[in-house]
Amino acid sequence: MELTSKQRAQLRGLANSIDTILHIGKDGIGENLIKQADDALEARELVKGKVLDNNIEYDARTAAAELAQATRSQVVQVIGTKFVLYRESHSKPKDKRIQLVKPAKKPQV
Repeated sequence: MELTSKQRAQLRGLANSIDTILHIGKDGIGENLIKQADDALEARELVKGKVLDNNIEYDARTAAAELAQATRSQVVQVIGTKFVLYRESHSKPKDKRIQLVKPAKKPQV
């Protein structure tokens, strides 16, 4: 499912209050970071990451895209050196999950 602009806006608002937990340093994106991101997405659904200054291999957009592909998540936002990823959790009860606004259905003609 691709996120709509309204859903992205909703997730950006929720991301303002969370801490940055993924830090991509000079080692880049390895198995440990992918595992950490995968576990965090399953527990939280929404995570914030940052590419540190000592990383010359990645910018935030590239790092977010690579992590999103590796964790089967979606990039919500990239600003400067920070990024936000989202993936719906299937281990959390439905009432504890992030409730996204439903996309409007197109009228049939």
